[in-house]
Amino acid sequence: MCSLFVALLLLPFFTMQCCVAHSIDFHVGVVLDLDLMDSPVGRIGMSYLSMALSDFYSFHVDYKTRLVLHPVDSNGSVVDAAAAALHLLRDVKVDAIIGPQKSTQVNFVMDLGDRAHVPIISFSATSPSLIHQTPYFVRTAQSDANQVQAIASIIKVFQWTQVVIIYEDTEFGNGIIPYLSNALQDVNARVPYRSVLPRSTNDDFISNELHKMMGMQTRVFVVHMSQALGTRFFLKARELGMMAEGYVWIVTSGLTDLFSSTGSDVAEAMQGVLGVRPLIPKSEELHSFASRWRMFVQDNHDTKLAETSIFGLWAYDTLWALGMAAERVGRSRSSATENENNVNLTNPFTSLVSETGPELLKVLLDTRFRGLAGEFSLVKGQLGQTTYEIVNVVESIERPVGTWRSSGGISGKQNSLNGTISSSTSKESFRSIIWPGDSTKPPRGWGVGERLRIAMPLKPGFNDYLKVERQVFDAVMKALPYALPYEFVSYNFNNPDGSKGSYDELVYQVSLQKDYDGALGDITITANRSNHADFTMPYAEGGVACIVPTKYEDVNDVFTFLQPLTIQLWVTTVVLYISTAVVTWILAKRLVHSSRDSLAQHAGMACLFPFFPGLGIEISLICVILVTWAFVANLLNSTYTASLSSRLTIARLLPTVTNVEELMANRDNVGFQDGSFVESYLMNLGFNKSRIIGYTTEHDCKTALSNKNISAYCDVLPHIKAILSEACGKFMMIEPIYRTDGFGFAFPKGFPAAADISKAILELIENGTILDIEKRHISTSKCLGPDTSSSPTRVSLRSFSVLFAITGFVTLACLVASLLIHLHSRRSLRQRIADFNANSCSRILSFRHYLKRNQLSSLSTTADTRENTPHVEEIGSSNDHIIEIGVIALDHNR
Repeated sequence: MCSLFVALLLLPFFTMQCCVAHSIDFHVGVVLDLDLMDSPVGRIGMSYLSMALSDFYSFHVDYKTRLVLHPVDSNGSVVDAAAAALHLLRDVKVDAIIGPQKSTQVNFVMDLGDRAHVPIISFSATSPSLIHQTPYFVRTAQSDANQVQAIASIIKVFQWTQVVIIYEDTEFGNGIIPYLSNALQDVNARVPYRSVLPRSTNDDFISNELHKMMGMQTRVFVVHMSQALGTRFFLKARELGMMAEGYVWIVTSGLTDLFSSTGSDVAEAMQGVLGVRPLIPKSEELHSFASRWRMFVQDNHDTKLAETSIFGLWAYDTLWALGMAAERVGRSRSSATENENNVNLTNPFTSLVSETGPELLKVLLDTRFRGLAGEFSLVKGQLGQTTYEIVNVVESIERPVGTWRSSGGISGKQNSLNGTISSSTSKESFRSIIWPGDSTKPPRGWGVGERLRIAMPLKPGFNDYLKVERQVFDAVMKALPYALPYEFVSYNFNNPDGSKGSYDELVYQVSLQKDYDGALGDITITANRSNHADFTMPYAEGGVACIVPTKYEDVNDVFTFLQPLTIQLWVTTVVLYISTAVVTWILAKRLVHSSRDSLAQHAGMACLFPFFPGLGIEISLICVILVTWAFVANLLNSTYTASLSSRLTIARLLPTVTNVEELMANRDNVGFQDGSFVESYLMNLGFNKSRIIGYTTEHDCKTALSNKNISAYCDVLPHIKAILSEACGKFMMIEPIYRTDGFGFAFPKGFPAAADISKAILELIENGTILDIEKRHISTSKCLGPDTSSSPTRVSLRSFSVLFAITGFVTLACLVASLLIHLHSRRSLRQRIADFNANSCSRILSFRHYLKRNQLSSLSTTADTRENTPHVEEIGSSNDHIIEIGVIALDHNR
């Protein structure tokens, strides 16, 4: 039967050779798997090559060159493929070889072509690892590396975070894995497991692998394998119930392209599968060829692929490209050197070196035309990247649901107004998809058993916040966009063997997934715990703080009278008092009759000026100074009195220790909650381990604080607030508060729902739900620091800064004004004396006579001046002026 099939394929070649007897022949070897029923690519490719050869020379009747095909069956074997290639190179002396079919075969044959300088052209070997190994290998197909971005885009659109890769252990299967892994990593998708299946594996091995994957939480699978292994795999997956609702299956282009050649049982097993394959652009030529292909299939029952195949179209375009290149090269029949002496007959892998191979390769790489599969253009020895089509297996057909473009991502919905295809990165970019289990709802991509087992700490104390955590967890689970069943399982901190559990041990048990699938409780997120488990966003504030007992402030201190005002205010008041007194003395010294008194008398007058206004100072400037100072002094006095009174009558609570550094300096004992990370945290701060004491209940730690067994108790902020809410007057929190992360829910590494739970927590924090839950169970404490609500505040300089500034300005302005007036009066007196034209002797005698007369008058009225002080001041002032005039006159005569 196989011989008849090959004869039918070769019939057009022999007929054409008879018609073109005078043409220049280019001998082309074809190495494909022609007899294998489980690999239709070879038989389909040979059929397409036959039709391409007939169509090419029917269209190019004037060409002087003719391609002569020499097909050889490689039987699916690497050795047979290598032997066939060696035979074609040595015996047939071919100018080029189309094939081999598989990547593993090409990996060996390409080296023979490189030695013989003969192009090895493959339209079906898609492994990315093949390119750039030898210069004479040409791939007229899309590399598998080109489709990984399309697969990753599907994962990204549906927000699946974990993907299991299943592939066969061959060159074809292994070559795509590095590229696929990197593409998935770029869209933040983890690969928790890779299932590698040998090509010749049995059904038991496949079943074991599928059972292993059923036990995982991941429900998204990417399958990359040949048709023979792929059909067996999906039949077994359906048998085990893995083609049901909730599962996601994505297959690569190799399986997608050959789906129509599978049987009805395989098609039924693959219902709901998504596949990617290169998009074939529609054209009249393709439509005409598809009609002829269907007729060919009807006449040849061995070919089951009724629809056109991308591999077949690549084969068709390959022959057209080779025919165009051969016509451009146009050489003689001889394709190799005729010097047989250059051949090493003892080496079976030695072949002749082609003379036209290098030129044929160069022309082939530069060939450009529009073929049935689209634009034929080789980039670095292979077809450039093209658009990929995403199809959905429904019943026995592949229904297109979207396309992927390297420039625009996934698109699927066509604009009815202008006919364009809209691009998007959301689920709406796809047309309707039928998922496994005939579901139309996109799977969430992961699954669990019947219920999640959530560990909840069971301990004798510190359980006040546990009620909050449980209600928060319930609220978060309700906020998820899907139902996630769960149940609470107790984790006992008191083990049967007498040992005590810890939160670190709880997190480790969650990572094992034996007894628990998650944990809630007052579990602080730390770096060490994050190595074993995945944590959600924190739902409670973090931080480590310490509380200490309180004491009352001593109001009987001998320096209590100084405390109402700050030191800055005391100093400023004294400075301003002295400054005002000095300025007043300067202004008043010329107005009183005691201007010649001693320095002590003047100092006493300056210090007592506010308390003796009866000195008769009437100058307006001095009055302004005194009024301003009196206003400030009265306000300062009343403020001081009020502050001192409240300080003497109100008791104030103070911490026994002011800060954590003082605890470490005093080598005090401190307490912590048993099983908490706070012990190691305090040791890292510098506390001695022997000074750190663990407590299991709030009562124990409160008793220890009250009895002074410990000087402070340190814990995370939520517990500290809970203790202070019940014992606000007894304990007080001290500084500093050390920053740590808050409480979070713990899940095993790679838990798929962790991101959704974190998102739900953020939503509940933003809308205030979590805060309301905390308020219902934990009252807000006002003892978060030293008690200042009932203590009188000390009056600072800032409170009187404006008043002091005004007083200083007024005093300085009055001083400046007085000096200006005094200087002006002296200049006027000098001018009057200069105008006096009497001689010096008569002026002196008149001046002395005037002084004696005024002195007698002053002595006779001493009693009157004492009773009338302003009159005395006026006379004293006049005497000063007269004396001053006399002195100036004497100076003038001199």
